[in-house]
Amino acid sequence: MATRTDAPTRREQILKEAARLFAERGFHGVGVDEIGAAVGISGPGLYRHFAGKDAMLAELLVGISGQLLTGAKRRLSEAEADGGVGAGVVLDSLIEGHIDFALDDRPLITLHDRELDRLRDSDRKMVRQLQRQYVELWVGVVREVYPGLGEPAARSAVHSVFGLLNSTPHLGRAGALAGRGAVAELLHRMARGAFAAAGG
Repeated sequence: MATRTDAPTRREQILKEAARLFAERGFHGVGVDEIGAAVGISGPGLYRHFAGKDAMLAELLVGISGQLLTGAKRRLSEAEADGGVGAGVVLDSLIEGHIDFALDDRPLITLHDRELDRLRDSDRKMVRQLQRQYVELWVGVVREVYPGLGEPAARSAVHSVFGLLNSTPHLGRAGALAGRGAVAELLHRMARGAFAAAGG
């Protein structure tokens, strides 16, 4: 979501406001009329875009999992095309991509933590499948950078780093994130430090 530079579509506007409202007040604490009002249309008008709140939640959580995986695959492909880029540079690129998500899409992190179990089984399985692929992609890169790190330990390190990076909703309101670049740099250093500690 954070990577789009062109104007968002109405559908994307609805999803962004739905994510914000769901994260602030919970899925059941938000009505369709409120989401519509946030984007300047009537509640019933939302049904031209989505079947209901459940469909919005599914698209948000499946969508961001897919976007993270697609972005990571793109970064790997670009590194392979470059040829001379080492695994450490690829790992830095993956970390940067996840930090961008963690700083720009904080409501989705909250939403995932609180509302994942509300998804239909098929949607929840899709989220888990995409997340597993994302983790395994990272594990492969981490093990290239730290060859002595076994697969289980590398996977644990990746999950630990995700926990660190996904802690951004606890940083306070968006306005409290003065100096986004400084926060991003700190998160990057901490992530790299965690991998280095795991790699011995």
